[in-house]
Amino acid sequence: MDVDIKFCKSAFIHGYTEADIRLAIDNAIYDGYLEGDKDAENKRLLVGFDRKGKPMEIYYNILDKDTVRVFHAMEYRNIHNKLLESEE
Repeated sequence: MDVDIKFCKSAFIHGYTEADIRLAIDNAIYDGYLEGDKDAENKRLLVGFDRKGKPMEIYYNILDKDTVRVFHAMEYRNIHNKLLESEE
């Protein structure tokens, strides 16, 4: 993803660093809109890997064509396995 990335403080509450998040974004294996969310038009889920090689979830908004805002990052949960299977 070749865009400017802004970070909310909430993106770091689970202990991930800016470097972890940037690495996951640069090497995403899934990037799509959140289904079933009433505000899904501008909320996206990205799945990638942190610096330790562990999968993580990143939630972000598109601010404009050149800028995104990451508002949450956390350990990957199996509830998203169907999304990853559909990408194969």
